[in-house]
Amino acid sequence: MNTLSQTDIRTLSLEQLKDFFVSIGEKPFRAKQVYEWLWKKSATDFEQMTNLSQATRQRLAEHFSIRPIRIAQTQKSNDGTIKTAFSLHDTHLIEGVLIPTPERMTACVSSQVGCSLTCKFCATGYMARKRNLDAAEIYDQVVQIARQAEENYGQPLTNIVYMGMGEPLLNYKNVLQSVELLTSPEGLGMSPKRITVSTAGIAKMIEKLGDDEVKFNLALSLHAANEQKRNQIMPINETNSLPALTKALQHFYQRTKNKITLEYILFYGFNDTTQDADELYRFSKKVPCKINIIEYNPIANASFLNTDEDTLLRFQRHLEQKGLVVNVRRSRGKDIDAACGQLAVKEGE
Repeated sequence: MNTLSQTDIRTLSLEQLKDFFVSIGEKPFRAKQVYEWLWKKSATDFEQMTNLSQATRQRLAEHFSIRPIRIAQTQKSNDGTIKTAFSLHDTHLIEGVLIPTPERMTACVSSQVGCSLTCKFCATGYMARKRNLDAAEIYDQVVQIARQAEENYGQPLTNIVYMGMGEPLLNYKNVLQSVELLTSPEGLGMSPKRITVSTAGIAKMIEKLGDDEVKFNLALSLHAANEQKRNQIMPINETNSLPALTKALQHFYQRTKNKITLEYILFYGFNDTTQDADELYRFSKKVPCKINIIEYNPIANASFLNTDEDTLLRFQRHLEQKGLVVNVRRSRGKDIDAACGQLAVKEGE
């Protein structure tokens, strides 16, 4: 049977699985067993479900398919970062990254095939958006990258960042469902405090995150706290202005009490002056937050350059003297195009 014409069993809820088992004359508790195999044990084949009879496994295979993502290629950076190109069931490719540090093992996962936001400094922004990833495809990236952490470093995965390809808040339902699968006791049972979802700034969806009272962390890719400059590098700002984002972030904080992370790439001669730092300071005072200054990773399509070390330190100190918490995030995996803003796959089209 053509598995592409079958329903992927991982799109079914526990209730729908129960209904299926009842419809074939089986006990409803079988659904819980299958659900556990899928989301706790990350099974990718019905034959792995050894506490089900052969006949039951056969019935499942007749009605459903499981379509896990596959590893197409991996590259290891000089600094230990591992970038993986994953092949999806419809032959699209996405990328995920394992970022190892002495303190943590972080999986950076994608939420879309390509991206529709056209940020001028990001390689993924120069790709077309093909489609959203479903929750299982996001979950699979975490499972595979967690395996790499164990195999290469003998360490469990500690953190997940939705900072790969795509804008997570434009795939809202599937992203939240994937977080549920990763954090629920019926799934991988990770702490939501170890998960960060990064957005370029979709104001109404940030408000919705607040209304849904999410438990994970939110990061805003800000990169300029000046309307004109942000419009230049992030066209999304034209419809999601800084005042609109401020209002949305305040709503999010009010509902979740989660401090926001502001991500700020320093571009040489563009947003790295003391005046830019002052604008960032004024924006940051409107909502409880911390600031991550990110090293820029140049890409072929854009002419931006990373700022120099002296300017970066001056910018950081200026903010710290005003009482802000500022971390500098150094690039990892730059030599294999695995660093922030460098993910882009060529699908041979």
